[in-house]
Amino acid sequence: MSALLHPFAEPAKPESDFINIVSATGSMLTADDGKQYLDGMASLWYCQVGHGRTEIIDAVTAQMHQLEAYSIFDPFTNPRAREAADLIVSKSPHPDGRVFLGCSGSEAVDSALKLARLVQQRRGATDKQIIVRRTHGYHGTNVGGTSAQGIAPNREGWGDLLPHVMEIPNGNIEEASKLFAEHGDRIAAVISEPVQGAGGVHVPEDGYLEGLRRLCDQHDSLLIFDEVICGFGRTGSWFGAQTFGVTPDLMTFAKGVTSGYQPLSGVILSRRIADEISEPGFLLRTGYTYAGHPASCAAAVANIGIIESEGLVDRASHIGRKSVEGFDALVADGLLASYRGVAGVWAVEIGRDSAPVKAKMLEEGVIVRGMGENIIWCPPLVVTDDEIGRFIETLEKAISVS
Repeated sequence: MSALLHPFAEPAKPESDFINIVSATGSMLTADDGKQYLDGMASLWYCQVGHGRTEIIDAVTAQMHQLEAYSIFDPFTNPRAREAADLIVSKSPHPDGRVFLGCSGSEAVDSALKLARLVQQRRGATDKQIIVRRTHGYHGTNVGGTSAQGIAPNREGWGDLLPHVMEIPNGNIEEASKLFAEHGDRIAAVISEPVQGAGGVHVPEDGYLEGLRRLCDQHDSLLIFDEVICGFGRTGSWFGAQTFGVTPDLMTFAKGVTSGYQPLSGVILSRRIADEISEPGFLLRTGYTYAGHPASCAAAVANIGIIESEGLVDRASHIGRKSVEGFDALVADGLLASYRGVAGVWAVEIGRDSAPVKAKMLEEGVIVRGMGENIIWCPPLVVTDDEIGRFIETLEKAISVS
């Protein structure tokens, strides 16, 4: 058995049973046996600009020839970290905000939870420690994110997790209001994805995110948007906050910031929140060894440049329109029960266990995700119309024969 222990997999599964991906270009992957696959999940929701982009590879290589890595703990910094932070906030709803960098979405979420509680402590609201999560929310796999996610099986089996976490049902602003009425004086923050991704692609009901914003404002709580999946064009705007017109206090990001070419993540703080921790003499006692890694930040700068120059934010909306055309045809034929999503991220409801359909699509060379009765489609933003057509045709065939 291989020494490699795969995440979200059965540890007893032999390495020989895994598909060994050896190369990739655009939206297509190639395995060691020569078989090609359409990457219908952008790897893990992140490869916005597609695979094999030499612009990013060259930017990382050039940076590593100059400075491969160095800490940005006080008193050090580097030009790429500053450039990436400035560029990231410029695309966000907080162009005058600040960025706290890490490596993974899980790190970003744990940092956001710590920052939210820190702000409340510094305000003198020492009882404000409750974090409110939503059913189906996914916020990574560190202890904080595991505690704050609303997918129960992912929280089970680890022993005691983070205290002071409460859950509200999905999309029910009345239940959220009840929770705030009872516990508002102790709620530090609400964490929510603009569109819930790994929990099944749940788009917020009209007025729901606005309702959470209003409740947080009324009770001096913070609103955290987990934009790890939604950010960098996936929802048809640079961030989901802009797609739905609701501005949070803190925003996490990862995945699409580099299209996965290098690990990078972070938390965007509004100017108001950043100012609250910027008192002279106050020391921010948290951070990560590889925060501000110059090669990762060079990847982010190059990646964001591609998204901007190739109009991939608008392309996401085009992907949505073309996908919906195919979904509507399958609904009309009685093959799909329904679908939901926005721009470049979708779930289709097939009305039965999706595992056989997912397996058949994989056999046909199209990678999707199966979740309950849903098939998830989240391709690179460079996916072609022909490739979208291939996905729809393969989905139709797999539903028909599975």
